[in-house]
Amino acid sequence: MAKAKAAAPKSAGPARTQPARGSSGPAAPKDPGTRTDAPPRLLTAYRDTVVAQLTKEFDYANVMEVPKIDKVVVNIGIGEAKDNDKALDAAAGDVTTITGQKPQLIKAKKSVAAFKLRAGQTIGIKTTLRGRRMWFFLDKLLNVALPRIRDFRGVNPDGFDGRGNYSLGMREQVVFPEIDYDKIDKLRGLEVSIITTARTDDEARSLLTRLGMPFRKR
Repeated sequence: MAKAKAAAPKSAGPARTQPARGSSGPAAPKDPGTRTDAPPRLLTAYRDTVVAQLTKEFDYANVMEVPKIDKVVVNIGIGEAKDNDKALDAAAGDVTTITGQKPQLIKAKKSVAAFKLRAGQTIGIKTTLRGRRMWFFLDKLLNVALPRIRDFRGVNPDGFDGRGNYSLGMREQVVFPEIDYDKIDKLRGLEVSIITTARTDDEARSLLTRLGMPFRKR
């Protein structure tokens, strides 16, 4: 399983297909490592448009009730890490390249003899994004990475957890434009979890849809 002109959030649209290898695809948002005074364009869209739309839709009495994105967690499970340190280094490098932030190690909490797994062994990596870096990543995910997925038909609308948070799996890390297909050790899937302050899944779904999350029609 990122530079264009500021635009209003998009709703789910028709299927999009992956560009040819080497194609840049849609323009990507500015790299979060390049500090500017201007706020991320997706954050600007949220403040200028989405807050008012959500307030009207759900009849919030106070702007503090309007749901927002709290954080985004990107993680990769690496079963082979216990036997292959290079796999762990490669996956960590991919996540760092994609998010602009070094990931943390996820270690097994208990031993599982059937999987030859010992407590304390590294089984994955994750990074938690907040603030500007979070908004830049979301912009890149929605407007660059997802449209590059071959035969894309939208993301799973049932990925909510009942508490206003949404997770989606991506099969290949190469859909992110920073990843060079010719330099990776293997294709790896990753999971993106978007944690919101929404009280219900319906509110979270509306928030993400208005930000441009292309949910697949049921």
